[in-house]
Amino acid sequence: MYLSRIRVDLNNLSRAMLFDVMAGEAYSAHQLLWRLFPEHEGARPFLFRQEMDETEHEAVPKGLPLFYVLSPQKPTAVEGLLSVEIKPFSPDLKQGDQLAFRLRANPTIAKAEKGQRGRRADVLMAAKKPFPKGQRKSEACTEAMNDAARAWLHQRAEAAGFILPVEPELGAYRQHALNKGSGQRVQFSSVDYEGLLEVQDPGALMETLANGLGRAKAFGCGLFLLRRP
Repeated sequence: MYLSRIRVDLNNLSRAMLFDVMAGEAYSAHQLLWRLFPEHEGARPFLFRQEMDETEHEAVPKGLPLFYVLSPQKPTAVEGLLSVEIKPFSPDLKQGDQLAFRLRANPTIAKAEKGQRGRRADVLMAAKKPFPKGQRKSEACTEAMNDAARAWLHQRAEAAGFILPVEPELGAYRQHALNKGSGQRVQFSSVDYEGLLEVQDPGALMETLANGLGRAKAFGCGLFLLRRP
């Protein structure tokens, strides 16, 4: 696998795409990054995450869009539009290793309905719903939502090959509404996690890294960024 940093030359984007990318519109970013794999046919061959570039890079100012892309094949730079920095991604994982991680995930649960197939429900919204409207900005409600977000990750950790030795920090919680071609409306939420994980099953964790965790992977969720603490 390969982990790549992708920078965009905004001067060569259409006006509409420029606004979308600067606003973090995930479907437009997904379409743009497909151009890195011009020969690929079939299902999406990559996971990605969008951030703002906070590093000095030649004459490029800070605060511009930066993408991390994990893929089984090398992405191809698009001259004048997408520059690529590629590193092989094959971490030597051993049981007991502790790694700092960042993850943007779409935490959902299946919500059973009588006589119907269960729909997916936003974990945080489900935790918020029992609170009366006047209490939904209270500390108790916020704590319930945060607990639900952390519980979602804990519940998936073992099957994904790791445990969480300390509670992860929670960053931005966002609700997204996107237009996905032909006027199709897509809604999903994302939560940023950051913390420490401990490897329990190296093989399972490598599979998780390759496939991503949770849903909305086509919209910038599911990619783990790891480093040795």
